Amino acid sequence: MASEHYFSSTPGSDLKLRQITVKIAGQIRAVTTANAIFSPEHIDTGTKVLMREAPLPSGGGDVLDLGCGWGPISLHLALADPTATVWAVDVNERALELVRMNAASLGLTNINAVLPADVPDSVVFAGIWSNPPIRVGKAELHTMLEHWLPRLKPGSDAWLVVQRNLGSDSLHRWLAEEFAGQPGALEVSRYATDKGFRILQAHKPA
Repeated sequence: MASEHYFSSTPGSDLKLRQITVKIAGQIRAVTTANAIFSPEHIDTGTKVLMREAPLPSGGGDVLDLGCGWGPISLHLALADPTATVWAVDVNERALELVRMNAASLGLTNINAVLPADVPDSVVFAGIWSNPPIRVGKAELHTMLEHWLPRLKPGSDAWLVVQRNLGSDSLHRWLAEEFAGQPGALEVSRYATDKGFRILQAHKPA
């Protein structure tokens, strides 16, 4: 379907699985991807930058991969900290099924691949990692971040990778303004720059 996007809830095209090999958590691993999801042929550059540059979880707790796609970040986090519970969240149900398949193939039992509405309201996060879907549009992106970023635990961080040419600086300014001067205000900074991408760090003070 020409109008189908990776952020469609239920892709209408016939499912076409494919096997690829990628480097996750320092090792080459076989994973399954499919059509009508984001970056089915490889790990995209922005996600690679985030996986390489952003600190990894430690010490357990609930962590969030927001906009998980077929799951490279979720798998990376789950392998890095087997004591953590990784919430892999996406609106694309095909992508979520692929996360479940890949977690099972790697023997991971600490990933919950769910729709946004299926994350209990009581869950707060010891960390958030995201290559956010910039192409959904600014309004929808802002709504998404307004919902999830306040659910950081005090003393924790969100790590967002955004291509410089797709508005990383404007998103940085918006985050700094939107979450300033309110309970649980976030401190937003540029953590790293690599290959045309910037990693933004949003820290919730303890």
